[in-house]
Amino acid sequence: MKEMWKKTIVPAVSVIAICILFLAGHSMQSVKHVELEGMITVAHRGASGFAPENTQAAFQKGLELGADFLECDVQLTKDNELILIHDLHVDRTTDGQGRVRDYTLEELKRLDAGTSFHPSFAGETLITLDELLRDFYGKIGILIEVKNPAINKGIEEKIVELLEDYPDRKSIIVQSFDVNALKRIHELNKDIQLGVLINGSFIPMSTKYIDELASFATFINFNVTSLDKRTVDEIRKRDCKVLVWSKKDKRLIQKAILYGADGVITDFSRWPVDQEVYMEIE
Repeated sequence: MKEMWKKTIVPAVSVIAICILFLAGHSMQSVKHVELEGMITVAHRGASGFAPENTQAAFQKGLELGADFLECDVQLTKDNELILIHDLHVDRTTDGQGRVRDYTLEELKRLDAGTSFHPSFAGETLITLDELLRDFYGKIGILIEVKNPAINKGIEEKIVELLEDYPDRKSIIVQSFDVNALKRIHELNKDIQLGVLINGSFIPMSTKYIDELASFATFINFNVTSLDKRTVDEIRKRDCKVLVWSKKDKRLIQKAILYGADGVITDFSRWPVDQEVYMEIE
């Protein structure tokens, strides 16, 4: 994976330069270049500020914008297919109603997943994890979030079965808030890289708990508001990496750099279209 990141450092640096728009303050100053070598950029549900989340259009936009990884959310359909959607229900992001788990894949494919974002995306459909991997594997990293494993029984086995079709998994990470689901995946295949999403209630983290997570996970990831320097340092001592997320917190980039995080997960929703990049100075 390190080789892959090196190849993407140039676009990643320009991406982060644009993200500096998030820094808080009052006066405006032009920014031509920002040195953030090695920082990983992750397109949250694809470039979900520009296109409907978890759709082909959003993932393609994330690739075009130079992200290092595409993040997606995976659940099971009624007929046990791996579908990419965040919510338990389809109501918010499609023209359907009801629980994802009550739809077959064929029925989900009939839903419009684009119009609620913008009429220009009318007809955009939900896609499967298999379709995402077929189209983007080898072009960009894939960060897969396992959603609601307690409801989606057997989802761990389905994910492992699919990923085993891809012998080089250095550019694939599976993450979840559910530690037991991640441990199950680790039992099934120890070569799959895992990331633990940390609930704020677990902060501050004891060194014992960090040791437990580091025994099977490569990444330990936080909402930026929960991040502290001591925890990052302890995680890095165990040869693990830290990604932070928060699509609304203006301190995201600043705090990630200050505390030594390895990367940021962003929906890219605040990137300006023009090439002149500005940040606000306190």
